[in-house]
Amino acid sequence: MNQPKILVTGAGGALGRRVIERLKDRYEIVGVDFRWRKHVDPDVVHYEVDFEKRKFQDVFREHVFAGVIHLGRIGSAQLNRARRYNSNVIGTERLLQYSLQYGVRQIVILSSHYVYGADANNPALLDESTPMKAANLTRELVDSVELENLANIYLYKHPELNLTILRACNIVGPGVQNNLSKILSSPFAPCLTGFSPMMQFLHVDDLADAIVRAYDKNRRGVYNVAPDDWIAYQDALELAGCRRLFLPSIPPLVPRALASLLSVVGGMPFPSYLVNYFKYPVIIDGSLFAREFGFKAQRTLQDIFDYYRREKARLAA
Repeated sequence: MNQPKILVTGAGGALGRRVIERLKDRYEIVGVDFRWRKHVDPDVVHYEVDFEKRKFQDVFREHVFAGVIHLGRIGSAQLNRARRYNSNVIGTERLLQYSLQYGVRQIVILSSHYVYGADANNPALLDESTPMKAANLTRELVDSVELENLANIYLYKHPELNLTILRACNIVGPGVQNNLSKILSSPFAPCLTGFSPMMQFLHVDDLADAIVRAYDKNRRGVYNVAPDDWIAYQDALELAGCRRLFLPSIPPLVPRALASLLSVVGGMPFPSYLVNYFKYPVIIDGSLFAREFGFKAQRTLQDIFDYYRREKARLAA
């Protein structure tokens, strides 16, 4: 009997590979990524294609998909702003249009807690009804907010798509290449004098489990995905074996200028537009997702930071 077919975007990344591994016994998987990744499953059909290009529609023409899992959001550290916008917003719009056109009946889209914005006036816990302020605070995150706004339009205008949006907290762990994971992997880590905001960390394996649960249970809506604990940023650096590199935090232009200098000259993953996320906490309330989908993160903070400490020791040996 033929298995239902799922399209997974971002299939070559650390998260995409884990999601595919969890699904491939029950579904036929087709993977798409905007760039070729060498660590792809040889048993899975893969396409290297930009989501905003016309060739992307050919994937929908060639296959009949029961569902789509859209993990292919390009992070703020990748490409330039225009390319990111085209892929994240225009590419996602085409994915949603093709899903409607070709009869897809379920979509899971991965978003980020960054859309809430880092602000001194944020409430202690941000639930799904909290406004997304990131676009007003930094231009570099406009594409992340617009992607979510677009997905929300389709969520309410096209209930037949059964669209689930997951806003995940900081994703870390083996193979993850976002800014925070790179910081935890580094022997030296930047922090702002006088600031150590509370942060949440979700192991990439736990997020893969959450995405599979979201697909299996198929419940429409917007959900925060986070563990039920958090830790101060400087404490996280210590547990991960990082030596803290203190930067002046005032006046506001100084840490931004230093962050740009560190990124360009020192190669340190500390973009200036994310400085406020290292000043103010952005703690999301994941209780709704936990209740609706029976989710609980299995990897502890100790598990997460032990990995980064071991990696540093291995590389130093």
